[in-house]
Amino acid sequence: MLGNLRPTEIILILVVILLLFGAKKLPDMARSLGKSARILKSEAKAMKKDDEAAKTTEAAAQAAPADPAAPQPAPRTIQAAPGDVTSSRPVTEPNRTAQG
Repeated sequence: MLGNLRPTEIILILVVILLLFGAKKLPDMARSLGKSARILKSEAKAMKKDDEAAKTTEAAAQAAPADPAAPQPAPRTIQAAPGDVTSSRPVTEPNRTAQG
């Protein structure tokens, strides 16, 4: 359906959007939409990386017995935005021993 739009109809839609939101709000809306898309993309990459790390950790744990002298992995962190290290905080893992 969108492929059937003629240039006149596209211009009419853009004019209606401009009238609804105003010329001052459109750049701010586009900027916030771009930020949201970048954050979503970085979170998706982080989730994939975490899944791959979990799979390799599980495979290593099954292949070799636990060594108490082995170094512990660094705590995972959540970032508010890509590259924003000031708002990073450690992820609290659920405590499965406290269930009752």
